[in-house]
Amino acid sequence: MQKNSLMAAMILSELEDAVGHEHVSVSQVEKLAHGVDNFWLPRMWVDRGETPPSADWIVYPGSAEEVSAVLKIANYYKISVTPWGGGAGSQGGALAVQGGIVMDTKRMNKIIKFDTDSYTVTVETGIIHQNLEWEANERGYSLMHYPSSIGCSTLGGFLAHRGTGVLSTKYGNIDDLCVAMEIVLPNGSIINTLPVPKSSTGPDLKSLFTGSEGTLGVMTKAEMKIFDIPESRKFQAYMFHNLSDGIKAGRKVMKKIRPSIIRLFDELETQKLIKRVMGISKPGVYMVFGFEGDKAITNVEEKIIHDICMESAYEELGSDLGEQWWKQRYDFFYPPHVFDLPRMFGTMDTVATYANIEKIYWAMKQEIEGKFPQAQFIAHFSHWFDWGCMLYDRFIIEDPPQDPREALKLHNEIWNVGMRVALANGGVLNDHHGVGLKLSRLMKEQYGPAMQVLEGIKKTLDPNNIMNPFKLGI
Repeated sequence: MQKNSLMAAMILSELEDAVGHEHVSVSQVEKLAHGVDNFWLPRMWVDRGETPPSADWIVYPGSAEEVSAVLKIANYYKISVTPWGGGAGSQGGALAVQGGIVMDTKRMNKIIKFDTDSYTVTVETGIIHQNLEWEANERGYSLMHYPSSIGCSTLGGFLAHRGTGVLSTKYGNIDDLCVAMEIVLPNGSIINTLPVPKSSTGPDLKSLFTGSEGTLGVMTKAEMKIFDIPESRKFQAYMFHNLSDGIKAGRKVMKKIRPSIIRLFDELETQKLIKRVMGISKPGVYMVFGFEGDKAITNVEEKIIHDICMESAYEELGSDLGEQWWKQRYDFFYPPHVFDLPRMFGTMDTVATYANIEKIYWAMKQEIEGKFPQAQFIAHFSHWFDWGCMLYDRFIIEDPPQDPREALKLHNEIWNVGMRVALANGGVLNDHHGVGLKLSRLMKEQYGPAMQVLEGIKKTLDPNNIMNPFKLGI
């Protein structure tokens, strides 16, 4: 649809009537700002002088009712709608690849209620998560969700792709921390999930919408768990000769206790990132543990972790070099340490059982570095469970092709190889960054015949296919 056409002007008028004249924009600056997220491909695309995906209208609703009004307009005219939170996603999930409406949710940022009896807070999903955390901290609480993008991402963005933070090993991912939510369906209906996170009353609607990446509706409110700020938070770091010893130690710890943090860095990340960011220069692999709660409990956990790790660790680095990692945990994701253009890079995080996770690491490393000798493969293991853990693996190319189409082709070829290796060895396409545009083409390979279930849900809830098209493979 041409922006200067009569119908475009009519639709603009309707959108302004729904949310207010000042909350709809057609400026090229706004469109450009909403045309690039943290996905490497669109950033490269713009860097090479190409035009990014562009919406026709940027709309800033201020309530569920305004979201409903916008979706009803979009459904009538069969215009695509792409929800936008903080724009910090790495999968292209917020790109308006079919034009239409970008729905920026950040006006919906109110904290509605702290329920200190139930240990929950109800909040609109457009709030920047760091602002919510600070408000909770002032009351003596924490949401215990500390991802690297906490200062620039919205709560809704985290819920939309089932995000996780550094304390997930103890407290869970964002969907584990969510009690209930309000959603606006594609037809404009406003619904609520049940007021408790689990019950024996049919399939869990909350789980249907967390992780749906804006393809099934727009989450507008959420009731989240809160926790007392722990009396004691401790750290311990160790050096192991190899990954196998570190993984075995982490698995044994998870069978005994539930620490808040386990991070195990492979040899290359230990020699490059850990050395550069933290100044630790030692052979082997670096492993850090965090544990928290009452002092009496953390004292016991400290001994359990120490006894297990010293069965195979060649050096105990102590609490100072563990706490240093905690204080610098975000430094890895910001300049000057973050991977950025002109390099090509990608984070292929997967998750698997303990029986498969190290096998996936070596298979991916061998395939990527073997087929793409210009690529370097590095990884660490984080977000541990009693059944397995997550592999945060990355490829890096120092000198990628300058032609944007050649660069795109190479980028996607590496992703295809890496993720197919993960699938073939018992992993999944992604652990917590989401699918978005980046991995949508591989969803049918992951799910096989089961994909018809997701496609059927999409067709039922969104028959006009207006919600975030070409994402999540549906």
